[in-house]
Amino acid sequence: MGARMGSDYIKSLDSGPKEIWLGGRKITSDLSKVPEFRAMAHSMAHLFDLQQDENLIDEMTYVSPTSGERVGLSFLQPKTIEDLRKRNVMMKHWADYSGGMLGRTPDYLNSDLMAIASASEFFAKKDPRFSENVRKYYEHVRENDLVMTHTLIHPQANRSVGPGKQADPFLAARVLEKNDEGIVIRGARMLATLPLADEIMVFPSTVIRGTAEDMPYAFAFGIPVATKGLKFLCRESFSEQSSFDHPLASRFDEQDAVVIFDDVLVPWNRVFLLEDVEGANTLQEATSGIVFMSNQVTVKNIAKTEFILGVVSLISDTIGIGEFQHVQEKIAKIMWILESMKAFLRASEADAMINRWGVMTPDFTPLNSARNLFPRLYPEMREIIQQLSASGMMALPTESDMKSEIRGEIDKYYQAKNTSSEERIRLFRLAWDIAGSSFGSRQELYERFFFGDPVRMASAFYTWYDKEPYKQRVRELLHREDS
Repeated sequence: MGARMGSDYIKSLDSGPKEIWLGGRKITSDLSKVPEFRAMAHSMAHLFDLQQDENLIDEMTYVSPTSGERVGLSFLQPKTIEDLRKRNVMMKHWADYSGGMLGRTPDYLNSDLMAIASASEFFAKKDPRFSENVRKYYEHVRENDLVMTHTLIHPQANRSVGPGKQADPFLAARVLEKNDEGIVIRGARMLATLPLADEIMVFPSTVIRGTAEDMPYAFAFGIPVATKGLKFLCRESFSEQSSFDHPLASRFDEQDAVVIFDDVLVPWNRVFLLEDVEGANTLQEATSGIVFMSNQVTVKNIAKTEFILGVVSLISDTIGIGEFQHVQEKIAKIMWILESMKAFLRASEADAMINRWGVMTPDFTPLNSARNLFPRLYPEMREIIQQLSASGMMALPTESDMKSEIRGEIDKYYQAKNTSSEERIRLFRLAWDIAGSSFGSRQELYERFFFGDPVRMASAFYTWYDKEPYKQRVRELLHREDS
C-alpha cells in the first residue's frame, strides 16, 4: 500500500469494531463523524495528504526496501548523517502544520518502532520468535502507513508500592494467562494519547523490580485498536466547533485515554517481550528508541517555540508595545529557547554515530538535555503570552458576537494600532488557546510530563551524565605545581 492519503486514514478510522468511550457514550465506528473527533481526524488526514504533495513527496517519503512503494520518511533506518537530516526535514513539515501543538503525530512512534526493529536481536534473548515479531511488525506498520498510539504507565492508585502490591493485582495491566494462541492481558494502563489510531504499542512501564510478583507486568506487544476486549476511556474533550473562538482546540485536540484490557488476547506473533525484567528496564536505551523519540520531540519543540515566538511578536506589533524594554526582554527569552533547541538538534546530528545495530544515531547528550530543559521552559513561554496580552486576552468577543448587531461597536472599541478589530480578536483568541484555555492548560501539563516525572528524569540524567572528566580537571588544578 505504501504512504497513505488522508482519505485512506479516514476510511480506516471509520471502520469497526472499536470500543472508545467519550462522555458516557460508547463509540464503535465512524469516529471521524463524532463531533469531538471530527476536526482532529481531518487534521491527521491533512498530514497524510502532505506525503502526496508533488512539491514535498521527496521530503516526506522514500522508496521501501521491500515493496518498492513510497513510504513515510519517519520509518527510514538512517545510515548517514544526511539520512538523519532528511528525517528531521520530514518531521518538521508535520510539526509546523499544528504549530507543534500535536505531540503524537505518527512520526513519534514510527521513530521508536524503527529503532527497536533495527535492534531486533535485542528481543531474541528470551525467545527467538520475539526478534522476528518486532521486525515483521515494523514492516507491517511501515508498508501500511498505520497510525499508532501507545501506553506505558500504571494507573495512579497507591504510588508507594509496585503494581503487584496494589489492592487488586489486576489494577495495572498484567498477564492473566498464556495459552497456545498467545497471552491474555487484564487490567489498565495510562495514558494513550491519540486513540484515533490503527494500532497500540504497549511497552514496559517505569522500572520493574526483579521479583516474581513483578514478572507478569514485564511485557511489550503491538495489537490493533480494534482488538476484542480493548477499551479506551477518554478524558473530557477540549475540541470546540468554532475555529474563530478556539483556533487550536478546534483543530488539534488529539485526546488522551486510559486503556482497559478486558482479557485481551495478544497473539504470539505480536509479542515482543515477555516476563523479561532486564529487557523491560533496558529496552528503550539499548535499542536507541529513546534517542529517536527524543529527536522527534526536539523537532516538534522547535516548531512549537517558533510558533509561540510568532504569536508574541504579533501581539507586540498589534498593540504597539515593542518599544518597551521589558517586552523585548520577554520576547528575547523565547528567542533564546528557540536557538537553544535548534543548537541541541544540530549538535545531535553533528556528533551522530553508528550504533551497535548499524543505525546512524544522533548523539543523545544534547537531545537528553533538550528533553529535560524544555518542560521547564514551556510554562515560562505561556506566562510571557499572559503577561504581554494582559486583560486583552480576557475581554474577547466570540464568533457569535462578531455576527450580531453589536459588531459596529466591536469594530470601534477593539481596534488596534496596526490591524483591524477582527484580526486583533483572532490573534488574542489564539493567544488564549495557548495560554489560558483548557486546551492550553493540557498542553502545559503534557509538556511537563512528556517523558515522565521531571524530578526523576533529572536524577536519571545526573546519574547518566559523565562528570568524571570535569572532576579530574579540577583535581589536576588543585595539585598543579606552577614553576
